[in-house]
Amino acid sequence: MQQTEIYTKDYCAYCQRAKKLLNIKGISFVEHDVTRDNELENQMRQRAGRHTVPQIFIDDRHIGGCDDLFALDEQGELDALLQQA
Repeated sequence: MQQTEIYTKDYCAYCQRAKKLLNIKGISFVEHDVTRDNELENQMRQRAGRHTVPQIFIDDRHIGGCDDLFALDEQGELDALLQQA
């Protein structure tokens, strides 16, 4: 089974939207809350090459942010990606 990770901040509406979609899809995920953790946020920036949240990874593959996740889903590629993992 794939491992899905999402870096979030507790006040981020896009993070909430992304987590809701993952939950609707039945995807379990590990949440890394970087709200008050500069070290963890730096780790996210190193992995993703981006500084905004959310940042989503499936099996260490960087998916991107909320808009990227929804675009994958709308194109039917999210389910295919999850089946490959």
